[in-house]
Amino acid sequence: MHDQSKVINLSQGIATIAGSCSHTHHGKHCHHGVDPHIWCSPKCIDIMAKNTYNAIVAMVPDKDYSTAYSTLNEQIKELDSVVTKLCNNSSLPYFIIYHPALTYLARDYNLEQVAIEHEGKEPSAKHLATIIERARRDGMKRVFYQSEFPESSVAIVAEDIGAETVEINPLDENIFENIVTIATLITE
Repeated sequence: MHDQSKVINLSQGIATIAGSCSHTHHGKHCHHGVDPHIWCSPKCIDIMAKNTYNAIVAMVPDKDYSTAYSTLNEQIKELDSVVTKLCNNSSLPYFIIYHPALTYLARDYNLEQVAIEHEGKEPSAKHLATIIERARRDGMKRVFYQSEFPESSVAIVAEDIGAETVEINPLDENIFENIVTIATLITE
């Protein structure tokens, strides 16, 4: 059993988004009513960093972590600035992705995420047809999928649209570089 007094809620202060994310966690298949992908948005990362800093200061009050936090905070602000510029300079009306992992990024930077996967399940034929028709009309050139899913999950949709498949990894360890890469790919 976990000692709940040692659990830090990093999402405290983040306006969470309803979702039906379905994934495996500690070997168990889970369905949640809240989209858990908060780490994909610099604005959420900023809140998570503040929550972490406050928790560490509360647990270890005799050490000064303010310089390290200040440095991290500046890096997050720079990341936010880069992503804001990329999104503001993009003319793409939306992006298409298999699994809706970029919901917070989309919300925080005024983008529209169109997910192929629907409510944590394979899409219906009607849902796919709607996405394909819209994407053809709008000239979409890319369909994204996460590295934990096979390319085949989007290949036929991409082919029907006349788009390329693009693999991304929202779980990459270098989160700052990864977010810039993803934002660049979805806004080009």
